[in-house]
Amino acid sequence: MPDVTILQVVPRLETGGSEQSTIEIAEALTRAGAKALVATEGGRLATALREAGGEIIPLPMASKNPLTILANARHLTRIVEERNVTLLHARSRAPAWSAYLAARRTQRPFVTTYHGAYSGRSRLKTLYNSVMARGDRVIANSRYTARLIESRHPVPPDHLHVIYRGFDTTAFDPDRIEPERVDRLRDAWGIGPGQRVVLQAARLTRWKGHLDTIEAARLLKAQGSLGDAVVVFAGDSQGRDDYLAELEAKIEEAGLGGIVRLVGHCDDIPAAFTLADLAVVASTRAETFGRTSIESQAAGCPVIVTDVGAAGENVVARDGNESFTGWVVRTADAGALAAALAEALSLPRQTLDEIGQRGRRNARTRFALHDMQRATLTVYDELLGTELAASFR
Repeated sequence: MPDVTILQVVPRLETGGSEQSTIEIAEALTRAGAKALVATEGGRLATALREAGGEIIPLPMASKNPLTILANARHLTRIVEERNVTLLHARSRAPAWSAYLAARRTQRPFVTTYHGAYSGRSRLKTLYNSVMARGDRVIANSRYTARLIESRHPVPPDHLHVIYRGFDTTAFDPDRIEPERVDRLRDAWGIGPGQRVVLQAARLTRWKGHLDTIEAARLLKAQGSLGDAVVVFAGDSQGRDDYLAELEAKIEEAGLGGIVRLVGHCDDIPAAFTLADLAVVASTRAETFGRTSIESQAAGCPVIVTDVGAAGENVVARDGNESFTGWVVRTADAGALAAALAEALSLPRQTLDEIGQRGRRNARTRFALHDMQRATLTVYDELLGTELAASFR
C-alpha cells in the first residue's frame, strides 16, 4: 500500500465527541500503517493523541476570524505539500473552511464529519455552515443528522455516509466494574439496600429536561407508583446557579425532598449506570447523537429517552417489540415520561435485568469503537483507492 498521510483539523483537543473521534481515528490510521496529523490549538487531550500515534500541527484553528481562517488555509496548503498529505478531514466549521480551501488548492480529497445541528438563522450563517456539506464525502453521526444534511444541502446521496459514534463498551461492562466503585456511589448518594435508582446523568441545563422529570416523579408519587425509588440528577450546574435554585425549589414544591437528589458531578459514570435500575434522557432539544442512552445500555441499564433528535435511534423502542431495550416517549411530556417510569418500576428485577442484557448487546453490536474506526477508514479508501480498512487490526 502506498504511503498515506491523513490530516484531521479540529479547533481544540478538549473533551467532546469530535475531539475524541479525532484521537480514535488517529489510532486507527496508525494501526493501519498510515500517518495521522492533526492541526489544532491543542488541549488536555493532546497527550492522548500522541499516545495514539498522532502528530499535532499547532495552528489557531479555533478562531472564527476570517483573516485567521485564510491564514490557516495558507499554512495548511504548505503542510499538505511539504508532508505529502493525501486527504484532509474536518470536524468543525471554522477549521473546515481552512481545510476546504487548502484541499481545493492542492487538489486533495476533502472529508467532513457533521457532528452538530448547526442552526442557520441567516443567509450568512447558512453559508458558514455549508462547508460541512462540501466534502467529497460527508459523514453524518446519525440518521437524524443525515436527514438534516439532506434537507439543507445538495449532497449527492452516494457522498453521504452514516457512521455512528463508537466507543469502548467494555468500560461500561458491569462485570468489569469493581463492587467498591458502586458501593462508593451508593454511600455518597445515600441509597439504601434494595432501593431502586432512576438516574438522569446530564449537566444541569434547561434543555436536558430535569423539570419534566421532577413533574413525572410528582405524578408517580401522587399515584402511589414511585415506591421507594429515588431519582438522581448527576451533573454539574456549570455556573447556572439560577437554574440549580429553580430545580431545588421545584423539588421542594412537589414534595420530593430526599426523593429527587441533586448529587453534582459524577466522575464514575460506568459505576453510576451499574448502580442505577433505570436511566432517563429527557432532552427537549435535538442532539445529533446522544451518547448517554448508549452508555446506559452498555452498562445493562434500561433507558427512557424522549423522541427528539437521534436519541430514539439508539434504543430498540418498547412499542410492542419483545426485544426492546428501552422506552421512547414524547418530548417535554411529563405525563408520558411518568407512564413509562411507572411501567418500568412495576417490572420484576429479573425482567429489568433481561432488558438490560438486550441493551448491552445493542450497544456492543451497533456502537462498537472498532466498527466506527473501520467504517471511517473505508470512506478514506473510497476516495484514495487504498486498503486502510483491510490493514486495520
